[in-house]
Amino acid sequence: MKNGRKKELLRSLKFLAFSVSAGVIEIGAFTLLNEFSGWSYWPCYLIALILSVLWNFTLNRHYTFQSAGNIPVAMLKVAAFYCVFTPVSTLLGNYLAEGLSWNEYLVTILNMVANFVLEFLYDRFFVFRDSLDTNSVARSRGKG
Repeated sequence: MKNGRKKELLRSLKFLAFSVSAGVIEIGAFTLLNEFSGWSYWPCYLIALILSVLWNFTLNRHYTFQSAGNIPVAMLKVAAFYCVFTPVSTLLGNYLAEGLSWNEYLVTILNMVANFVLEFLYDRFFVFRDSLDTNSVARSRGKG
């Protein structure tokens, strides 16, 4: 396997691992809110999503994309993604869970899978495109 392909496969696997950890945070927060707050689907989902996004952004910026780029600019770009993804997934999720009586956990998992795929592509090819492998983690690997 060529070095570039190997690097991108490793990047994808790191993103998957961190996304799984963010998914644990999201489903855990969603479960606590859904079971104990008495709230409808959308506030439970929205709070859980925000918590997982903050976790995922922090880890993936540093370890997956190894970006030394401007953090506020990267955060704004990710926020722009979520300005579209969040209302669409929240409204659709609420419609499926409340309107069509789909299981709330199934709806949340479907949203999480869509989020995983779309955010990886968005982060890789837009947010961190010009700052991949520029931080101290990447530089230290280049010395070894």
